[in-house]
Amino acid sequence: MKQNNWFDPFYVQSHLSEEEIKIQKNVSNFCNKELRPSVIEMNKNHYFDKNLYPKFGALGVLGQTIKSHGGSGTSNLAYGLVAYEFEKVDSSYRSSISVQSSLVIHPISEFGSNKQKDKYLPELINGKKIGCFGLTESEAGSDPSSMKTTFKKTKDGYILNGSKNWITNAPIADIFIIWAVEENKDNKSIEGFILEKNFNGLKTSIINNKTSLKISPTGQIVLNNVFVPKDSKLENTNGWKSVFSCLNKARFGISWGVLGSATECWMIAKDYVENRIMFKKTLAANQLIQKKLSEMQIEINLGLASCLLTAKALDEGKDIINAISVLKKNNCQKSLNIAREARDMLGANGLLEEYHVMRHLVNLETVKTYEGAEDIHSLILGKNQTGISSF
Repeated sequence: MKQNNWFDPFYVQSHLSEEEIKIQKNVSNFCNKELRPSVIEMNKNHYFDKNLYPKFGALGVLGQTIKSHGGSGTSNLAYGLVAYEFEKVDSSYRSSISVQSSLVIHPISEFGSNKQKDKYLPELINGKKIGCFGLTESEAGSDPSSMKTTFKKTKDGYILNGSKNWITNAPIADIFIIWAVEENKDNKSIEGFILEKNFNGLKTSIINNKTSLKISPTGQIVLNNVFVPKDSKLENTNGWKSVFSCLNKARFGISWGVLGSATECWMIAKDYVENRIMFKKTLAANQLIQKKLSEMQIEINLGLASCLLTAKALDEGKDIINAISVLKKNNCQKSLNIAREARDMLGANGLLEEYHVMRHLVNLETVKTYEGAEDIHSLILGKNQTGISSF
């Protein structure tokens, strides 16, 4: 009997190159062998093993679209597939490669000097060094232009003061990409700087009481009169345009990643209802259950097809700013809905750690919020449609 294509109705897999198929398979095998067996324990203990980074580097998933300094030089589509596979295990692991690739390696590669690229990129790409991205502040989340972190020019460099909050990797980072506005200036011109963990006046702390993304090390960065040498400024930064270039790169990976969480929850729910006997028949024999499974299938595959088209457009150098906001808003919300439905389909068992669904659900609450909350992307799309800014 010929097998139907219920899992991939739009034949997304048929659009992948041999290299992309191989990358997805290798990453899937790595995640299942190295990450999945310990994920419940890591989540329970709020623990991230930073020794994973060299393994990520050896796998070729750090800065993988970079064609120099040891980067794999893959397509953006391959990067999306990697995010999809990592987040099947846990959003924290996808965040770890996303931050390193999109928010640390990308700005150095795009806006750094040749000297900065030669100094930092090899060890960030091979995972010997870990990076973080310091943009978000306690009073400047969805409105980064309200940031309070400042820089002041001196004879030999810059002095930075301020604090950053909710920064992935801050407690374990070696390299810090810090964004700051010029002190006592009204135009809020922004610059990016590369800081190292041993800089005097730079301190980090960890947020221990998170109930979501518990494997990911998240913390604060405090900058108290930190002297930054002249050659540590990202010299090719182009104001806020550069900041959003980094964020959009990360949002692209997130849009693929959340569908990995959703797919995992879908498959867990499907397996459960096919084997759970209620009223002398499997749960899967109920019309409402099949309706819920079909809705999961529809939303995930519409999301994947859209991600595929966006990745192809990005690889062709097209402007995908609107597509990014559509995907970030849609895929995060739909994935969260799917996780909630899966939890409901499993009944009380959906609350148990060994079924994984509840962990994916609470993780998606965070992913929905960071890199532009849902309503912000609505306003971005509204502005781009009408030409009128409402924020």
